Amino acid sequence: MAATKILLSLLSLFSFLPSSFSIPTETLREAAVTLSNSGYLSMSLTLPLVSNSLLPHTPSLTIFSPCDTAFTQSGQPPLSILRLHFSPLSFPLNSLESLSLGAKIPTLFPNHSLTITSTGYDISLNGVKIRDSPVYDDGSLVILGVDRFFDPGFGASGQNLGCSVKVSSDCYSYNEASRVLKSKGYSVMASFLDLQLMAGFKDKTALTIFAPVDEVIKAFLGDLSEYSSMFRKHVVPCKIMWGDLVNFDDGVVLETYLKGFGIAVSTSGDNLMLNDQASVNFPDMYHNDWLVIHGLRSILMEPESEYSFLDDGDEF
Repeated sequence: MAATKILLSLLSLFSFLPSSFSIPTETLREAAVTLSNSGYLSMSLTLPLVSNSLLPHTPSLTIFSPCDTAFTQSGQPPLSILRLHFSPLSFPLNSLESLSLGAKIPTLFPNHSLTITSTGYDISLNGVKIRDSPVYDDGSLVILGVDRFFDPGFGASGQNLGCSVKVSSDCYSYNEASRVLKSKGYSVMASFLDLQLMAGFKDKTALTIFAPVDEVIKAFLGDLSEYSSMFRKHVVPCKIMWGDLVNFDDGVVLETYLKGFGIAVSTSGDNLMLNDQASVNFPDMYHNDWLVIHGLRSILMEPESEYSFLDDGDEF
């Protein structure tokens, strides 16, 4: 009851918005009430307080609203962090779902954007899951719920990119991919697939495989016990097409299925480099709905710069 009285009092602040403000005052009032009624009381109370100083003079707006638990755990965030949760464009949920991995979402935080880090059924931005249903959407103002506050440092050196798209068991076959690998001179990686080295993975998820060509990988093969780790460090638990990979920021680290091993993405001139030393010579060699394979000229080794993104207790 007390929170309702406070909200009603704060809603009067919308009356002081300048007349040139593009989103109608009544729309903002309605959105604040909807937030309160939908379990986002903290943001409903915050919105009237920051509208005059924060919201842009644009005809559309998307607000990524952290849940009340996020406010409880973090406290009231500074204005800069709140700016990261406001985009001057309208992004209905279906529009976000149509964007490719690595796509950028502009925000009101100068020089900071949000990055699509997973697609499909569980879309996420900067590694934070977007809730399945919009809180509010009238076409010009869209409010989507998120589980926690975005990290303004996401994408900096050492920040990992996580993504997860689950795949039906009926579609999960490597036979065609193995045939293509063998026909292109990547028979060792094809053999790894044929040996069912993927069988130990806990979830059937979309994948990217970076496949070293036969003449280089054969020189690194030891006994059979090493095959699994050699294979796992070349596999990323999400599908990243070449067009998405080349648009990643320098310093993004892709998590792999080998515990503690990451693939750091960087550019050197016109070349895309992986872990500072491997380049892709056969992009999109094979792909289907859940898998893409890129051919490499060399084995992936530890990067010259050390990146760490998995805690000792984390594994897939």
